[in-house]
Amino acid sequence: MSGAAERHFEFTAHAAAMMAERAIERSWVERTVLTPDQSEPDPSHPDTVRAFRTVPERDGRVLRVVYRRTDTHFRIITTFLDRGRRT
Repeated sequence: MSGAAERHFEFTAHAAAMMAERAIERSWVERTVLTPDQSEPDPSHPDTVRAFRTVPERDGRVLRVVYRRTDTHFRIITTFLDRGRRT
């Protein structure tokens, strides 16, 4: 398997739209996936991961990124600032 630094990020159309609508920066998403404060499998989709990370640039709110990982890339499915989550 390739190292994380060699993987690239692929964004679904939905994820890209949500990032634009919610003013979520790509660097925050990448940081959340690569070095999350917490992560967990999605209970409904075992091949999908939910990653959480506090974003200082957004007053310490928690960013949730839902993605699938392969040997070559991270496929970002959606992302949002999780109102109820604390890390």
